[in-house]
Amino acid sequence: MYSGKQELFDNRVGWARTYLKKAGLINSTRWGYFSISDRGLELLKTNPPKIDINLLRRYSEFREFVQEKGVGNDGSEVIQTETPKETISNAVRRINDELIKEVLQRLKLVTPKGFENIVVDLMIKMGYGGNFKDAVEAIGKIGDEGVDGLIKQDTLGINRVYLQAKRYTDKAVGHSEFRNFIGALDVKHADCGIFITTSTFTKEVKDSIGLSSKRIILIDGDQLANLMISHNAGVAVEDTFEVKKLDVDYFTEE
Repeated sequence: MYSGKQELFDNRVGWARTYLKKAGLINSTRWGYFSISDRGLELLKTNPPKIDINLLRRYSEFREFVQEKGVGNDGSEVIQTETPKETISNAVRRINDELIKEVLQRLKLVTPKGFENIVVDLMIKMGYGGNFKDAVEAIGKIGDEGVDGLIKQDTLGINRVYLQAKRYTDKAVGHSEFRNFIGALDVKHADCGIFITTSTFTKEVKDSIGLSSKRIILIDGDQLANLMISHNAGVAVEDTFEVKKLDVDYFTEE
């Protein structure tokens, strides 16, 4: 059942914007701002009677995005093999895939300090213990020593996990940054660490994980956005749907 938390008009405008962007007809200039692209201007010169999904299908980027299953390339109908539940699940997956990109884009716009605070908040939401106040204080104390955060896994802080957070746009985290983090853990006599970035890790870094005696978890941009969505950090529930089934026991007479 549609919850109605978002107005239908706003919902339609949001998806229209997404479709136009996926077709390459508009560009995202900065967060919340869009401009028409060169491709969009060329399309307007043809004076199309309307811009709908059929028109957008001429662009390969849009076809890849929607992954059409209902209509073949020749316009003929294709037999629907999905169950209604599968259709819903796939639609939710597509929405979440787009949300991951939006979250990641937003993360790359926050300040380094803001990014560190977001990372600590996420770790606490994931149940690593401690509280936000203590964690933020820890960042200020140890931020210049090769680590950006400290999460206490118990009330007394006996078991600790150290964090390193790198807000990169395109640059991958390389072996030098990873080696510095390992060295910082040695100074702290720590066995556990979490290295988080908005970008990716080089193959060399990933291969080094198995060679280290320490327990290090690497979280790249896509994984970070996924975790934020799963633990409601920086996202909010927009719509809720209920799928109900028959309760056979209700109709059973004793």
